[in-house]
Amino acid sequence: MPQRLLFAAICAALSSAVAFAVPLPTPDRDSTRKLARVVVVGDKQSAAAQPSSVSLIDAEEIRSARVFSVSEALRKAAGVLTRDEEGFGIRPNIGVRGLNPTRSTKVLLLEDGIPAAYAPYGDNASYYHAPVDRYERIEILKGVGMLRFGPQTIGGVINYITADPPEEFGGLLSLTGGSRSYFNGHASMGGGGFLVDLVRKQGDGARDTLELEQTDINVKYATQLGEEHALTLRGTWLNEDSQVGYSGLTEAEYQNFGRDYGFDQNADFDIDRYGASATHEWSPNADLALTTSAYGFYFERDWWRQSSTTTDTQCGNAFRDARLRGDRVDFDACNSLQGRLRDYDTYGIEPRLRVNWQAFGAPSEFQAGARAHWESQERRQVNVNSPIGRSGTTTENQRRETRAQSAFASNRFEFGALAVVPALRVEHIEYERLNRLNGGAGSETVTEWVPGLGFHYRIDERHTLFAGGHRGFAPQRAEDIIDGNGGLVDVDAEDSRNLELGWRAELSPGNSVEATVFRNHFLNQIVVGSIAGGSTPLAEGETLYQGVEFSGMFSREGWVGEGRSYANAALTWLPTARQETALRSVTSGAIIGGSAPGKRLPYAPKQTATIRIGHAVGAWDASIEGVYVGLQYGDFANRTQVDPSGQFGQLGSYVLINLALNYTPLDAPWGLFLTVKNAADRDYIADRTRGIQVGPPRLVQAGVSWTF
Repeated sequence: MPQRLLFAAICAALSSAVAFAVPLPTPDRDSTRKLARVVVVGDKQSAAAQPSSVSLIDAEEIRSARVFSVSEALRKAAGVLTRDEEGFGIRPNIGVRGLNPTRSTKVLLLEDGIPAAYAPYGDNASYYHAPVDRYERIEILKGVGMLRFGPQTIGGVINYITADPPEEFGGLLSLTGGSRSYFNGHASMGGGGFLVDLVRKQGDGARDTLELEQTDINVKYATQLGEEHALTLRGTWLNEDSQVGYSGLTEAEYQNFGRDYGFDQNADFDIDRYGASATHEWSPNADLALTTSAYGFYFERDWWRQSSTTTDTQCGNAFRDARLRGDRVDFDACNSLQGRLRDYDTYGIEPRLRVNWQAFGAPSEFQAGARAHWESQERRQVNVNSPIGRSGTTTENQRRETRAQSAFASNRFEFGALAVVPALRVEHIEYERLNRLNGGAGSETVTEWVPGLGFHYRIDERHTLFAGGHRGFAPQRAEDIIDGNGGLVDVDAEDSRNLELGWRAELSPGNSVEATVFRNHFLNQIVVGSIAGGSTPLAEGETLYQGVEFSGMFSREGWVGEGRSYANAALTWLPTARQETALRSVTSGAIIGGSAPGKRLPYAPKQTATIRIGHAVGAWDASIEGVYVGLQYGDFANRTQVDPSGQFGQLGSYVLINLALNYTPLDAPWGLFLTVKNAADRDYIADRTRGIQVGPPRLVQAGVSWTF
């Protein structure tokens, strides 16, 4: 096929580029051990040179705030909205610049620069997320810089970075306990380029009967193979065994029994995720590096539940009607259980080249890469005539396969204070779907070219401007483009035109700001009416998002007596998040859910803000953080009246207050900490997609840490 020939040609070009590159003199490299890694943003100096918006959440901020979950960490970045689901932070729903956060489908998640999702091409919904304890810092990249990664190039790239293996033997032990039966044990130990990290956490979620357990092991080894070669190996295993269902509360249940009301006590969510990767870097000098990563993941998810939404009739009409009236129900009396059983295999290889050279008399940095990627999904549904059984009638048995080849190239031209960065990405995706129950089978291919152009202008040593525009692309899921009978569905990939203009300044050491104006115009956006996609058909249409982001970090000695005072702010104003055309079903063409031009898109609040202020003196470090999320709509029709199902209506604005206190004696290997999350115990609705999902109540936690 021509696309495969193109992919092979690009891989060959990477090798030939090595021979013809003309290196430029650069400063000597650090004499310490070199690590093979995929660089997404890099250090603060590299972040300041990006032609697009960047947010960095560093290890000190994560530690000082005693961050409880990935959701809490990401709220510290402008333009990012996270939505709680189970109140434990193990399945964050992440949205960027107004895009629906449901299942984090509109962002690209990476870990150490390598895909973290189990099916980023064929099914980008996230039912798995490693604990925040695994990560040392987090990078969020938006704009034209995203084209170096993929396939999602619309909202943003979130790169989680694990700790580097130490050379000297040492480690960390941290124990945390708190309200709602919370326990977290974190142990990390390494030396000689080897690191083992173990996290065990358990506790109760936002509602009664939500009992959650998660165990995570991350192993990392880094070594140098001579002067020019470095190798990093990683291995991970994560297990979760949780009593968590799918449905939310009806309006009457919420009013009658409050946010703690638990049901679906027979639900069971059990996952295992195994992953391994290797990154090799060949770097004969500071101007040339060829980094190659190979990765593979296996993800198994067994989810047994008795209710998927507040209006389903899995347990019968009388059961549903009782919930809508607000009567207490006994799920042990429901002789029905559904097992949604999923297995994913994902693996790939990706070489990436970086060359410093002279182009048209200007210093330049050329980057290029290619990826071969494979995914397979085994999907079964088993219906059981019992509240606790595990064998029954198979109603779904499918295999879905996705093969993808992609490549990118970008070059940074330095014309004095001005840098110009053109970039181009190509994605070629092959889908196959087999329905073993009826024999239906089908296949389809998609090829897309994704161009972009970025600018970076250095006003002086402290102030820079950046601007960029790029085409945004997100592939269809395998189930979107091929139906259950093997027929093709006329649904296009997501296609947007993304623009941004920003200002970045390093006012003084420890004091920096960044402000960005953005516009994301979707010629075609794919929207799903529910997480499962069943109650409302898949739809598409034209949409527009426009807004402003501001982030700032401030620190100064002596602002308030002795010690250091600090503040961090992340503010987002999204005045426009509207439907430009009515969103229509891809199968029937009918308008869905009361959609109409001019209506605001759901789960896109106009204002969000996270502001944290603190003071550190001697062994003490205390901070207070406020999180504000503005009013949101829960549906495409922008209904304000609450529906009895709890699935429609507004979600009111809310403010959360988080407190953190650290005591770390100088030169001591141990420390104590105390945190209060949602200190005012704010009762609020976080989501209405399948009924009312409440935010977590007040969480009080205390712990001790010891380093050696």
